[in-house]
Formats: sequence, structure tokens, C-alpha cells
Amino acid sequence: MAAYVRPELPHRDYFDDDGQPIEYGNRWGGEPPPENAYSRTSHLERFDGVHVVAEALISWLIDTYDVMAEDGADVVGDFVHAPAGVVRAVRLTPRSVDGAPITFAFTDFPGVFVHAGALHEFHFPACGCDACDDNIPYLLDGLEWTVRTIVTGGYSESFSPLPGSWVEHSLDEPGVASSSGRSRAQDLPSWRVDAARRIVPRDGQWRAWPER
Repeated sequence: MAAYVRPELPHRDYFDDDGQPIEYGNRWGGEPPPENAYSRTSHLERFDGVHVVAEALISWLIDTYDVMAEDGADVVGDFVHAPAGVVRAVRLTPRSVDGAPITFAFTDFPGVFVHAGALHEFHFPACGCDACDDNIPYLLDGLEWTVRTIVTGGYSESFSPLPGSWVEHSLDEPGVASSSGRSRAQDLPSWRVDAARRIVPRDGQWRAWPER
């Protein structure tokens, strides 16, 4: 990611109720987590870096690409599923009709939701409970990779022509990583799907953002 440098984040040590150090990302040692871990969230300050990295990404995108930036609560309306506890929201729209806009929502969890293009969203963290045992460096890698892939033209959205139609998305950076997913169109507001059909590029492939 040329010209982007991840901010240096402070190292922190975490301990459980017995004073034993917690190795997040390998807390359960490959064993199933205890049942109560699914309803527990501890040391949420370990997710503070997600906000720091998202702020750095926004600054980098504004400095690097020809975009319009909007900072305000109203842009949360971009999300199909509105996140709870939003403390800040920023929309970046490239000045090209075929580049996918990105909206960042910072939550008080703390976490960051990313809406991209027309219909799809990505959550960092996806859950955040103790059972999920998020590896923070890996989580930050995922946020950076998702944003980079979108702005460099590796993001697509499409609509299945079959009955019981699906809406699908794909992130692909050749030789590095790829991911994809889909959901049922009938589970989304019909007006959102209709609007998406009008703005998603005809071939489904969003193009790279224009640089400054």
C-alpha cells in the first residue's frame, strides 16, 4: 500500500481474573472455548487500534485519491444494517462514477464498520466476544486489506439472475487473498436492492479510485 504506513500502536499486556497473562489470538490453545466466553467481552481497550488504523486509512485515502469526504451522522444511512453506538461516520466518494464509495462507522465498542459500494458491509471485529479470541494484528491486516482491495479495483457486487435471487460480493487481490459472500435479496429492503441495481457497474466490477 504505497505511502500508507500503519500507525505505531502501544504494546499492552492483558491478564485474566487470576492474574495470568492472556495471549489473545491463541487464548484457548486450539481447544473449544468455555460456554460463558460467548457472552463475555473483556479488555475491550485491545480494540482501540481499530479506530486508530481506520483514522489513518481515511487520512491516507484523502491525501492519495481524488475523493469527496463527508463527516457526519447522516452518512450512517448508507448502511443496510445500521451499526449501534456510532460515535463518528465518514463517507469517502471517489470522483468517478465507477469507483465504489466507502463509509466508515466508528462504534463505541470500539470497532469499525465499513460499507462499500451499494449493499455490502464489513465489520472489524465481526463479533468481539472472548470466545472469538480476536488476533488484533490479523484484524488490522484485514481492515487494511479490505480497504486497499476496494480502492484498487478488486471489489465487485452482482445479482444472481436465478429465481429467489441472491446479491453477491467479492474481494480479490490476485496473488494475495480473496473473499466472497452472498445474501438473499428478499432479506434486504427492496428499495435498496432496486437502487443498487442502478448504481453498480454493469459488469459488477467497481473500478480503481482515481489518484490525485
